[in-house]
Amino acid sequence: MFDERTLTDVRQGLKEWEAEAIKSAPDLAAKKRLSTVSDLLVNPIYTPEDIRDLDFNRDIGYPGFFPFTRGCQATGYRGRVWTLRMFSGFGTAEDTNHRWHQLLKEGETGLSTAFDFPTLMGYDSDSPKARAEVGKCGVAIDTLADLEILTRNIPLDKVTTSMTINPP
Repeated sequence: MFDERTLTDVRQGLKEWEAEAIKSAPDLAAKKRLSTVSDLLVNPIYTPEDIRDLDFNRDIGYPGFFPFTRGCQATGYRGRVWTLRMFSGFGTAEDTNHRWHQLLKEGETGLSTAFDFPTLMGYDSDSPKARAEVGKCGVAIDTLADLEILTRNIPLDKVTTSMTINPP
């Protein structure tokens, strides 16, 4: 992806950067191993040297095309305005379904599901550990039937829906 002259220049620039980084942050520079919270090793800085064998079409591609690293829409947000997606959910699946229909009627273009604490923790609503929290800070979803009620008459082919469950 890069010619050898460019990579030689990059290597020289990296040496200069490393010297400056050591002066600016000696404690950080002394660390021999940098990693993410998932323990994936990371370099202190990345350069074209790290992607010298990268194949653009295979590894990056174009927006709207496999491998979708640049998004799923060919024109990004230019061909389709940003999705307006309020984080919402409460009570039962039916309660939230009614709310979603109201939001769509008022101009919402996407839906983002707020699940209740028992759902986030993997408890069914009838669990003794869940009773006090069911439907309080989000929607209670225990079964596929609940999910079907939640999305009833929502045009899922036209409305993007986010159902993210984050750990507490």
